[in-house]
Amino acid sequence: MAMTIAEKILARVSGKKEVKVGEIVNAKVDVCMSHENAVLVCKHFKEIGVKKVWDPERIVIVFDHRVPADSVNTAIGHKKVREFVKEQGISHFYDMRAGICHQILPEKGHVRPGELIVGTDSHTTTHGAFGAFAAGIGATEMACVWATGELWLRVPPTIKIKVSGEFKPWVSAKDLILYIIGKLGADGADYRAIEFYGDTINNMSIASRMVLSNLSMEAGAKAAIVPADDKTIEYVKNRSSKQFTPIYADKDTMYERELTFDVSNLEPQLACPHQVDNVHPVSEFEGLEIHQALIGSCTNGRLEDLEVAAKIINGKKIPLSVRLIVIPASWEVYLEAMRAGLLATFIKAGGVVLNPGCGPCLGAHQGLLAPGERCISTTNRNFQGRMGSPDAEVYLASPATVAASAVKGKITNPRSLIVKRKSGNGNWDGKIYFKRGIQRL
Repeated sequence: MAMTIAEKILARVSGKKEVKVGEIVNAKVDVCMSHENAVLVCKHFKEIGVKKVWDPERIVIVFDHRVPADSVNTAIGHKKVREFVKEQGISHFYDMRAGICHQILPEKGHVRPGELIVGTDSHTTTHGAFGAFAAGIGATEMACVWATGELWLRVPPTIKIKVSGEFKPWVSAKDLILYIIGKLGADGADYRAIEFYGDTINNMSIASRMVLSNLSMEAGAKAAIVPADDKTIEYVKNRSSKQFTPIYADKDTMYERELTFDVSNLEPQLACPHQVDNVHPVSEFEGLEIHQALIGSCTNGRLEDLEVAAKIINGKKIPLSVRLIVIPASWEVYLEAMRAGLLATFIKAGGVVLNPGCGPCLGAHQGLLAPGERCISTTNRNFQGRMGSPDAEVYLASPATVAASAVKGKITNPRSLIVKRKSGNGNWDGKIYFKRGIQRL
């Protein structure tokens, strides 16, 4: 029987030759991840009555949501998890020295093609960018995984998405996935696996593929998989010494749905309050005043995101009416950005560079919004009250759009900042310049 990638991975981890959509399988987990909510997992684990975790080498814990601790309660939770980690001999524990969990797992070599990865964070789908079946689960489920290494899963139907065409300048993977979510709707891929194909995906960097897999869960996806190619395999081999076998769909596989998109004429996109699927071209909202601009998070805090933003911000001053916050996804990214001079660009422009973490994205700390304020952000959710006051508004966009908006103090299409110049013969010279000639693209 022909199978999708999701079906093949779930068949492998459940010891079956084949599985069918809707079938319940008892899966053996390859890697599991928790962050600060590990304190809740610890509580449930102790209630089960098992003394030792099933395999301390397969458990990864990352502190990222509230680092450094933002309250006494958080500090107490951190302390409990540190004690549990020590007691259980969990070696893959990343305290506040690493970064955001969805960046840290691949960066530290815990993600490999063909594996089953579960995490107590909904955006665990991010790791599907490496050809893995990666899904978010609850704290109670994770406690059972810690105890047994196993988890039951229902085999999901799969949606095949094929993307073709070349992005226009200042249009990126974030614009694409927002556009797709807008078309699918917030429940359009509920408990489905998504597989991404097409020349646009093939040409994407690893970081851009992670954006697609990360945000796919906002359409309800259980897993969002980019088949592993040479680019993937090279990245993983540079980060992990463990053997792995990429898994690919059979050529005659039948998908539940097949969708195609052409990005050739895609404009920068904006997810408007208060739903991620409330997506419109940025041009429809240009001129709307903003109070905060956030570049970073597990969605868009990687080096290529910071590079794009720095190109737009370089040499400019952020208006005093706008608070620009920049959050690299990890300390590795932070150091790379520092060496490249990107952080200096943000700071000179008036931005504030924070330590890697999730703080403002979930409204925990470091950049909450007051009533009546409006933020444009590269993060992945814009629910009402997500980043502070329920009377504030959050717009989601690409790093280019957020950077352009920060510079202007209002929602701005980054494409409006560029001009084409004529050469000596009066024709376009083939180069694209920023207005006022600051940089050439």
